[in-house]
Amino acid sequence: MTSPQSAYLSSLFSLDGKVALVTGGSSGIGRAIATALARAGASVVVIARRESELDDTVAELESHGCRAARVSADLGDADAVRAAAEDAVKPFGEPDILVNSAGVNLRPPMGEIGDDVWDVTMAVNLRAPFLLGERFGPGMAGRGYGRIIHVSSQQAHRAFVQSGVYGVSKGGLESLARSQAEAWSVRGVTSNTLVPGFVLTPLNARLASDTEKVAALAARTMAGRNGLADDFASAAVFLAGPGSAYVTGQALFVDGGLSAH
Repeated sequence: MTSPQSAYLSSLFSLDGKVALVTGGSSGIGRAIATALARAGASVVVIARRESELDDTVAELESHGCRAARVSADLGDADAVRAAAEDAVKPFGEPDILVNSAGVNLRPPMGEIGDDVWDVTMAVNLRAPFLLGERFGPGMAGRGYGRIIHVSSQQAHRAFVQSGVYGVSKGGLESLARSQAEAWSVRGVTSNTLVPGFVLTPLNARLASDTEKVAALAARTMAGRNGLADDFASAAVFLAGPGSAYVTGQALFVDGGLSAH
């Protein structure tokens, strides 16, 4: 028998019957979010590039009794993004939740950024979320429920450790979230961003090798440590669930107080 407390919590946070699509869901923050959404009840489709990591992620989710599937795609290619979107709906149907966590983190000095770095960064970090939003947002609005979650960066708000084009792409991503919120929130679709501090993930492997810099970044936080991918699990479940219906167009900082220090 379900207790009143469990029923109440389910009404706020349960994702039973929902379908989630998570880009970059085979590693780092994306994988932690995909796992959290799946364990909260959603059927999850993970989109990423590397086949072996995709297989590992799906196997892990299935080991928890979750429903999971995967699509391999290069999100820097617009046609590949569109094709991946169509493949992603085959296992479980149209998504109720879209998480854009895939990203590239190229950081040459500002004066050395060429067209190639600019183009691939903007393609993966900003164009792919736009294309997926255009594909799935109107359908969510038509059904009266949708949750779009983008993983942004401190570099969308402040420049440090050579923000370069990466910071530009993340600033655009937060603007995209606000534009999507304006377009679709009145029809039940929220769009928000999660803003990490420095998180120990493969995306930050180069910076993580600099122990002095890592320690300095930890010292800038109020929590006294750098982030872990699992720190984003509960925030993602909240933004994906029914209890966040009145939260839209916002940037939720999950950064140990770094941005407020």
